[in-house]
Amino acid sequence: MPDVAVRLDGVTKTYGKGESSVAALRDVSVALYRGSFVAVMGPSGSGKSTFMHCAAGLDRPTSGSVHLGDIELSKLREPKLTELRRERIGFVFQAFNLLPSLTAEQNVTLPMRMAGRGADKAWLREVLARVGLTDRATHRPAQLSGGQQQRVAIARALITRPDLVFADEPTGALDTRTGREVLQLLRQVVSDLGQTVVMVTHDPIAASYADQVLFLADGRFVGQLEAPSAEQIAEWMTHLEPSDDGSER
Repeated sequence: MPDVAVRLDGVTKTYGKGESSVAALRDVSVALYRGSFVAVMGPSGSGKSTFMHCAAGLDRPTSGSVHLGDIELSKLREPKLTELRRERIGFVFQAFNLLPSLTAEQNVTLPMRMAGRGADKAWLREVLARVGLTDRATHRPAQLSGGQQQRVAIARALITRPDLVFADEPTGALDTRTGREVLQLLRQVVSDLGQTVVMVTHDPIAASYADQVLFLADGRFVGQLEAPSAEQIAEWMTHLEPSDDGSER
């Protein structure tokens, strides 16, 4: 059996109290495996963002448990949880979140410097080469295209050799061609480097790059597809209804 990268057991996340409370996740249990590319989809209000936040240790579930490998995140105090996220989890967001005063290479190595460690020079060269930035390493974000900035963000997510990478709508700010290049890059880091990627997306074409697509509706996983086409994913999505309030959670 393949190793489990992250596992949720009976996770419920509720916001608010009493009659105004909203359950964003409802008794979710799922295991995501190392070396896989998983897309999480669902309509607005389905719980996609809350799932990612709980799975990545950015938010604590109201009940249930989250394990990163053999570590239960809910048992960690905030300083240890922060350290674990910095060293064992990579993040790629729709907004690139680069520091404008730093070069591409300095942005990539920022997690290492924050941890008080130097970057492995050989690994840094490989990561920059993998994302196609070898000749842009000394450029600052303002000197890079949107696609190149997202490549810097992906390299930054990979530099610590994390257990897994969470990507939240990573192509949302990019044009179609550039978005396709970024998705191909994420596909390659899974296939070539054995990285684990969990991507939250609303785009069937983006999700079709994944090995597995999980569908959320009203805070519960309601189905999955293995190595699906964009058409199959779009067909699935047409059957999922948004929550009553229509808001993203």
